[in-house]
Amino acid sequence: MTEKQAHELVRTYPEFELRRYPAHVVAEVVVRAPFEDAGNRAFRTLAGYIGGQNRSRARIAMTAPVVQQESERIAMTTPVVQRESGQGEYAVAFVLPARFTLDDAPVPTNPDVTLHARPAVLSAARRYRGRWTQASFERHRAVLDRALGEAGLTPVGPPRWARFDPPLVPAPLRRNEVVQDVSGQAGAPVRPS
Repeated sequence: MTEKQAHELVRTYPEFELRRYPAHVVAEVVVRAPFEDAGNRAFRTLAGYIGGQNRSRARIAMTAPVVQQESERIAMTTPVVQRESGQGEYAVAFVLPARFTLDDAPVPTNPDVTLHARPAVLSAARRYRGRWTQASFERHRAVLDRALGEAGLTPVGPPRWARFDPPLVPAPLRRNEVVQDVSGQAGAPVRPS
C-alpha cells in the first residue's frame, strides 16, 4: 500500500478542505515541458532516485501524491522555495516517506534530483477526479481561489497540482487535487461528514 502524505484536517468547507501539513522532505526535478507532459518527463528521473540511484543505493517506498507546480530558480542565498516563473518550467516532486529528514534522506547521484525540506504549512486542498490536463487544473483552481476569498483565507505562493494515481488508472477514476498554501483564521477543527 502506498504511503500518503500525512496531514491534519483542520476544517471542511463546501469546496475544499483546510489542512495542516507537517514538515516534510521532497525529491524534486525541474523540467521544461508543457503542463500535461511535465510529470511524465520528470517521473523516470525521480523513480530512478527512489529505485536506488542514490549514494547509499537505498530503495525508497513510493508515496502519494506526486506534486507539480510552476518553477522559478532562486538564488542559493535565499530560502529554497518555488515560485511561478512563466517560463514553461515545472518542479515535479515525490514526497519522501515521513521517516526521512533532509539529514538522513539518501543523497541523489543524479544532479537533476534535488532534495528540499518543506516547512509545516496550512493549505487548502480541492479534490477532483479526471484527466491530467491543464484546463481541468485551472478550472478547479478558479473554484478554489473564489472559495478561499469567501472563507477569508489568503493564498500564499503558487498552487500545487497533486496526483495520487498511476497512469494505468482510468482517467475518470484518477484522484487529483489543487493545493494552495494559505494564511488567515482557520477556525475550529471540524471532522468530515
